Amino acid sequence: MINLLQTVTEIAEPVAPQQSQWTFWIMIALMILVLWLFMWRPESKRRKEMQKFREGLKKGDKIITAGGIYGTVKEIRETSLLIEVDSNVTLRIDKNMVVADNSSAQQPQK
Repeated sequence: MINLLQTVTEIAEPVAPQQSQWTFWIMIALMILVLWLFMWRPESKRRKEMQKFREGLKKGDKIITAGGIYGTVKEIRETSLLIEVDSNVTLRIDKNMVVADNSSAQQPQK
């Protein structure tokens, strides 16, 4: 019985190492391409748009922070904003914590 199994394994030729190596590298390249198309590229575009939005903020803009605080921009500095939350209530926040423009969110939809 063992002789039969040894004969069968000798007859079955293994896959050529050259072919399996190319298949491996093609699969790796395809995985990297899929990651780039569906994860890195959209995230990069979203990050650039958000940075452009934050750089374009001006006094009087209505914003929403990452913590869900609605406010109006009163003062702009290099890395921070002073926002008015309610009458005579102001907060200093980091510019990176601004996530949305409140004026577009409050417009009635038709």
